[in-house]
Amino acid sequence: MAGKKLYSGGFEEYEKKLRTVIEKIGVEKFNYDWTRQSCFVELICRGRAFRFEKSLEDAARRGERIVCVSDLFAQVVLMLEDLARASSRGLFDFAEIVSGLPSLPEGAAGLEPCFASLGFFRRPESAEEVRSRYRQLAKVMHPDAGGDADAFQALRGNYRKCLELMEEV
Repeated sequence: MAGKKLYSGGFEEYEKKLRTVIEKIGVEKFNYDWTRQSCFVELICRGRAFRFEKSLEDAARRGERIVCVSDLFAQVVLMLEDLARASSRGLFDFAEIVSGLPSLPEGAAGLEPCFASLGFFRRPESAEEVRSRYRQLAKVMHPDAGGDADAFQALRGNYRKCLELMEEV
């Protein structure tokens, strides 16, 4: 039996909430995205890059009955909102809270958003790496495969930008 949506609202509502949270906690830079199977939020706080991600597969492994990626995104955003509240109430500084979390590898903080949106933590070595990742994502994000047309167009735009940047090197 298929599950039902757990959180009210969609991506737009939680994107707005994420932007509010990011402003409150003083993040230097952030990026987020989702596919049909997972979502992530990356942020840079005091020069360290962090990635908060969740997938339907991970949720199922934990026994969570989540079937909508928008619910995954809501969970990530609400968790960040909880941390921001603790920070705004003076319980902790956000940077102190996340300082104990594993951060992304060195160099991820300066990664261009188009590469991060394709799931890279570092700049790829070759355009072929970018093409391979794009093909992988396109298979699940293409509207003919049940993906969202806008998300697919964003993927294509980021792919083109990645290839342009690879040519500049």
